[in-house]
Amino acid sequence: MNNVFQIDRDGGMERWTLNDPDTRNALSDAMVLGLYEATLRAQKDTSLRIVVLTGAPGAFSAGGSLGSFASAIGQPLAPGEADPVIPMSRRFGDVLHALCALPQMLVCAVDGAAMGGGFGLLCCADHVIATQRSVFATPEVTLGLPPAQIAPFVWQRLGDARARQCLLQGRSYRGAEAEAFGLVDELVADNALESALRHRLTEMLRTAPGAMACSKRLLQLLRDEVADLRDEAAIAFADALRGPEAAAGIAAFARKQPAPWVGGGENK
Repeated sequence: MNNVFQIDRDGGMERWTLNDPDTRNALSDAMVLGLYEATLRAQKDTSLRIVVLTGAPGAFSAGGSLGSFASAIGQPLAPGEADPVIPMSRRFGDVLHALCALPQMLVCAVDGAAMGGGFGLLCCADHVIATQRSVFATPEVTLGLPPAQIAPFVWQRLGDARARQCLLQGRSYRGAEAEAFGLVDELVADNALESALRHRLTEMLRTAPGAMACSKRLLQLLRDEVADLRDEAAIAFADALRGPEAAAGIAAFARKQPAPWVGGGENK
């Protein structure tokens, strides 16, 4: 456990909290590492039945922390130089794969923004419960970046047509819309998340742990039929991050101005 990733145990359940409210729980290196280590430990814990993944008050997660990549934005590599961005990106892919492989029931509880990588985490869940005020988006393409690591998981969760809308347009969706297209399984009032979560967890404890874990393993075999894109996704993200589009898009975002390609501006 580290300061930005908190684990609380209650009998056969654990609550994993993305805990960096100052950044709206952005997925920093430390947070990703904490999440990955927790998944590896949980895979071996036969006494653990349910994992609840949530964010510190104010958001679920704002997505990837660009601070980790700041020095690489718009900066091409020197000839022969190894790119440190590639293993950093792949590490998040490892987290997504590990979450999907958990033998326990994985519940994501969302109150606030679930953006980019945070959206991808939801696509690994067995059940997503969210408040009406929550907002969901994969805005990477509006910044000049591909949503590379999360793309296969969004596609598996939502299907091809809806995944294309989310990943290629960068639109934002409110809770009711996200429920309608299948990202959110259970939508609750803004002040009712904890009470609804307790009720849902009580229902889930009716399942036999061995039978549930076996069922998840069979479902995982279906997921494993889809190509593993972790390496290709890491390279694609690193190449885009070092390119001119990301440099322009991220700079415009920081200035709260439109990116140069908005409205066809790149052709003017």
